[in-house]
Amino acid sequence: MGTLTSDISSTLPTQPNGVNPQAMASLKQAQAFTGGPLLQARNFAVMTGVNAGITCAMKRLRGGVEDVQTSMVAAFGSGAMFSLVSGMGGPNQAANAVTSGLFFALVQGGLFKLGQKFSQPSTEENYYVKTKSMLSKLGLQNYEKNFKKGLLTDNTLPLLTDSALRDVKIPPGPRLLILDHIQRDPEAEWKGKQ
Repeated sequence: MGTLTSDISSTLPTQPNGVNPQAMASLKQAQAFTGGPLLQARNFAVMTGVNAGITCAMKRLRGGVEDVQTSMVAAFGSGAMFSLVSGMGGPNQAANAVTSGLFFALVQGGLFKLGQKFSQPSTEENYYVKTKSMLSKLGLQNYEKNFKKGLLTDNTLPLLTDSALRDVKIPPGPRLLILDHIQRDPEAEWKGKQ
């Protein structure tokens, strides 16, 4: 398909009087995507190289922070450079470069947030492992949010009092079960797993 595109472009006149500029821009865009392995390799190298370079520069300037802003700025730069290098610019290269950059940035920002959501377990959950286990054994899972709201982490379980549980709005019945469980089985729950 790349040779077909090359053959067509060689037969078209290069003077503006015979070719519509929109058609020429469309042809160059088609060549950018189907123009053979060397052209595709060049476009890919430009995209990845610019993205990596901007990411490194942003991380250095921002003290090693790699967040969604860094990712989006790098994607904007790589999208704009891809548009310029691949010849997709047509008659209005600046506007097309900005449009391509914005598109790349939005897609990369969305992918970054999606990846962040699925790849990192919540560090907050690590503070409530024993608490969840205890509440599950007692059938009181619906009070996990009360423990989290009151910051009653695993480290505070041996220190729990009736007033602390009352402060996080746990009713009297569940409070008694929790306190009884902690008093009866302190070794298995708190000391054995530390």
